Amino acid sequence: MLDQHDIAEFEQLLRRDPLTNLFVASRVAHLGLAPEQLGCAVYGYHVGGELVAACHVGANLVPIGDDRDAIDAFAEAIGPRRRVWSIMGSAQAVRQLHQGLVARWGDSWARTRDVRAHQPLMVTDTDPGIEGDPAIQRIGLADYEPYLDAAIAMYTEEVGVTPLDGSGSYQRYVRMLIQMGHAMGALQRVRGQASRVWFKSDIGSAWSGCCQVQGVWISPELRGRRLSIPAMAQVVRLCRQRYPVVSLYVNDYNTRARRLYQGLGFRTVGELATVLY
Repeated sequence: MLDQHDIAEFEQLLRRDPLTNLFVASRVAHLGLAPEQLGCAVYGYHVGGELVAACHVGANLVPIGDDRDAIDAFAEAIGPRRRVWSIMGSAQAVRQLHQGLVARWGDSWARTRDVRAHQPLMVTDTDPGIEGDPAIQRIGLADYEPYLDAAIAMYTEEVGVTPLDGSGSYQRYVRMLIQMGHAMGALQRVRGQASRVWFKSDIGSAWSGCCQVQGVWISPELRGRRLSIPAMAQVVRLCRQRYPVVSLYVNDYNTRARRLYQGLGFRTVGELATVLY
């Protein structure tokens, strides 16, 4: 198990593929590598004294590196009891880890809710060539409630279950995004009625000049009007005010979204995968 003393070596491992490893890199940058601060363990695998692979073992199980022996060792160490909500990361590493867990421990790891095996990782380091929608702005805490409503709708539609539970963790997460300036959206304000967010997106991870956009959502009744194109153009511009390199990933079957992102200058640089429980 790695701890704060391993941070320099761990960062070297992350930098081999910073965009693929952005989720874990962002968490460790904010919280450190000590398990009591990070809230979970990070296992490391050394060959000849060199750290060649790692695995973030939290609510999200994230393998880093694709060394076959390392992934087998991680599957053994993780054990039969599944405490995670997902396995996510490099498509090859996720596939190997999932197969290893099922082969070693069986049913608890085999019962998945969804397997998204091919998720192109896309990136841009330039502003889009089209004008952005100025209605898309960073969301402030005054608009927390309507943004939370939109975030819940997005998550439920995308994942298939509500993010809400008795702990209030999702509400705290959305509030944190807003406080960090990582929540972006457009509000419709109607006199005498509550405001509502009709488009939203946020920065889920950021590290070393790179960020990852997630949670892109537009209200269902507005879809098909090409509003997402200038909205996402504005999101990219807002992101690049702080992070020169903007990445995202999308399911391979979502051809409409892939065309939209390509039209904004995104190019495919890798492939991720997600196993949902």
